[in-house]
Amino acid sequence: MTTRRSFLATLPLMALSGVAEPPKSGSAARILIYTRNGKGYVHANIPSCVRALQEIGREAGLGMEVTDDPTRFTPSGLEGFRAIVFANTNNEAFTDDEQRTALQGFIRNGGGFMGIHSATGSERNWPWYWKLIGGTFAWHHPLQRFTVRVLDKTHPATREFPSDSFEWEDEFYYVRERNREVHVLLGGVQASLKRPGKIPATLTDIPEPYPLAWCHRFEGGRSFYTALGHKNEHYDDPMFRRHLRGGLLWAAGLAD
Repeated sequence: MTTRRSFLATLPLMALSGVAEPPKSGSAARILIYTRNGKGYVHANIPSCVRALQEIGREAGLGMEVTDDPTRFTPSGLEGFRAIVFANTNNEAFTDDEQRTALQGFIRNGGGFMGIHSATGSERNWPWYWKLIGGTFAWHHPLQRFTVRVLDKTHPATREFPSDSFEWEDEFYYVRERNREVHVLLGGVQASLKRPGKIPATLTDIPEPYPLAWCHRFEGGRSFYTALGHKNEHYDDPMFRRHLRGGLLWAAGLAD
């Protein structure tokens, strides 16, 4: 029997009605920062992440709003936003399928999406969301330094990195159901890990370097994700802020 959630994953584009539309070109660009965490681990970095995004938005002339309320996800509640940022969300981002339908409608009408760090741990039972963000969280190595390669120096999220690779301390994330249609921007070098954990046997799709940031166009909208950003101090790092700014502007359709 078809479940409600699997139905959402295959809902035809034209079947959605009353869905929110992003603002037309020339309108004030508004961004919704979403921080909801369901039951389970909650990152202590969320206030730092939100503050950084607000400051990035202010510098870019964007209107930034913050909420952890899933009932905001209705056609009218999302109307006028240019992009939605899942800022270290985790586990169940929503409480019902109407909220999920609202997110689908927003994306399918040209809205942008950006996920930061643990956002791949949200909606772990919703295949459509996995495709949107690029996968669903599976596991990570212990917090440590490793080498990150810049695989695309032309994208707004990566073109201001000073070199083709850099050292970074973070949780090295892996995802299941990895969307291979995304365009990979950053890759983590697994061979550079000094204290690698034991990768679960169920994880077999592990290219080297492993994708850690990517983007793609998806069902009418744009989606950007970065796995970096576990530590509070990351959000004060100028290089990381440029990474977030470029990803946000691209997802919002304000940079190419």
